[in-house]
Amino acid sequence: STAHAAGAAPQAPVTSHYTVCDMCFNRCGMIARVQNGRVVKLDPNPKFLKSRGMICARGNAAVDHLYDPNRLKTPLLRKGARGEGKWQQLTWEQALDHAAEQFTRIAEKYTRCGVMFSPGSDMQSQFLIRFAEVFGSYNVTSHETLCLLSKNRAYLDTFGETPFADVLYSKYIIISGANPLEAIITPDTIDLMEARKNGCKIVVLDPRYTKTAALADEWYAIRPGTDMAFFLALTNVIIEERLYDPDFAEKMLFGLEEYAAHVRQYTPEWAAEECKIPAEDIRRIAREIAAAAPAAMIYPGRRSSDYEDSTQIRRSMAIANALLSNWDRPGGILASREVGVRAPYFDVPWYDDNPEDRIDHGMAPGLIHHEGSFKLMRDAIIKEEPYPIRGWFTFKTNFMQTAANRNKTLEMLRHLDFVVNADIVMSDTAWYSDLVLPSPSFLERNDPVSALQGSSACACAVWRDAVVPAMHESRDMLWICTELSKRLGFPESFDFTLDEYRKSQLESIPEAFEAIKADGVYYNPSKVYGIYFDSPLKTQAKKIELFNQRYAHEGLDPMPVYKAPRRKEGTFRLVVGRTAFFTHSNTNNALLIEFKDENTLWMHPRSAARQGLKDGEMVEVASGAGK
Repeated sequence: STAHAAGAAPQAPVTSHYTVCDMCFNRCGMIARVQNGRVVKLDPNPKFLKSRGMICARGNAAVDHLYDPNRLKTPLLRKGARGEGKWQQLTWEQALDHAAEQFTRIAEKYTRCGVMFSPGSDMQSQFLIRFAEVFGSYNVTSHETLCLLSKNRAYLDTFGETPFADVLYSKYIIISGANPLEAIITPDTIDLMEARKNGCKIVVLDPRYTKTAALADEWYAIRPGTDMAFFLALTNVIIEERLYDPDFAEKMLFGLEEYAAHVRQYTPEWAAEECKIPAEDIRRIAREIAAAAPAAMIYPGRRSSDYEDSTQIRRSMAIANALLSNWDRPGGILASREVGVRAPYFDVPWYDDNPEDRIDHGMAPGLIHHEGSFKLMRDAIIKEEPYPIRGWFTFKTNFMQTAANRNKTLEMLRHLDFVVNADIVMSDTAWYSDLVLPSPSFLERNDPVSALQGSSACACAVWRDAVVPAMHESRDMLWICTELSKRLGFPESFDFTLDEYRKSQLESIPEAFEAIKADGVYYNPSKVYGIYFDSPLKTQAKKIELFNQRYAHEGLDPMPVYKAPRRKEGTFRLVVGRTAFFTHSNTNNALLIEFKDENTLWMHPRSAARQGLKDGEMVEVASGAGK
């Protein structure tokens, strides 16, 4: 009634705050709407070009992430056996004192490299990396070793850079080992749909009929693990029919003659037998994409189902891109642009009793030194060679759930004396830890500057400011590292405020400080295309290396050599995929579970019939590694 309305208490005003999403790695721009001290809505930041003025289902559901009733609320100390679930609440003083005592004990007995550090994909991870370096451990590894590093290694060893796809302006795209309409990458996911509207032809190679395959002009259910065969045959046609740009080849390619001789054996007819794609289609696609070049690409993607030769599989794709002359050109693949964000300098002490290198050093060729490999480190910890590791500090990572072969990770834990985990909820890894520390969500904390890249749209800098106060007793990683550094004898390494740290990061672009405050993002007006037209590449040959000299020197195949995937008769090959609703093991979200409440297994109808399976039945998936 009118009388009731007149007597109603006035609603509190809604305030708006810029932030950056953290529901996956993309870090899309957001505006948080806050009323009565609570986040009531999240909207996209229209000034944030990387996400094209949108946020996905995960971003919208971040409100539930913030107010998750299952959040960690206090520090917890394990009291029973690992995984038993018996915990004692601690104060922060008790938790930090205990962690410092354990780290000191391990360092004195096993050297400071006796502690492994695993920061996740987070804007505050740089503080844990800084802490590890000052503490004195070389053994730092992250989730990226399970993700995109084989792709990065392939492009670094071909172009000297990890590229970004200029999807929006491309005229022809082959997508293999990627599913950008469900494994969302901004701006690529949005740009792919726009590019198709603009006449771009899209060809998808995927054993599964994904949403990206549904968007494509052509979809081929390629036999799993045979992608390299397709691309070797594709480049065979481009070279044999001289469909590449000879001027670009002369100026930019190293080893074309050797590569041409190498791929002569890999004909479309041969590839058709391997990947079950007709030879005439391989030839036609090669001619079509070469005609569209340089505004054409083999989409670099991030990761796919991993094989022993994943880096060489990705190298075959990178070399195909090189033969399209699309490097550093509109509609092709682009070099990283200069943003101007700097890593602040700090002194790193030397400890005479430390071993010479990382525990996984030299265990596999091509390891990215500052990342190493979680799987190789896990093996080394179990074997206690070349030296023992007894401690593990993890932050926003869940290797118990995301690393293949969970049983082997459990075996690794049996070799560790002390595991500390900082996270927002009780993840599988936290459940098996000795000390669990509650972290704030991204909406509750202030973060340092992060530089972001993405197609021709984006070379930008962002930071996060808390939009609501931190809930419960959660503390961010900068605070944790600062407090631990005081207890471990290097307080000067964290003797700064976040504001001072940000200004140090932005020292070369001071105008960014006010821009981020005003708009939530700063764009560096740097050159978009032609960055390397007159400059040498960061490879040994200073050109795009089709023939990799370092590989040859180290006794590796300098060019991709096809090895047919092996599969025992009567077994299945597991092909991993992604859903647009969840990122990795971050599934404890009531809003998103409404969209997808169970994992689904796709199987060919004939195979399912042989197993006596019907659609909608609950099944158990098992392998030699576990269930």
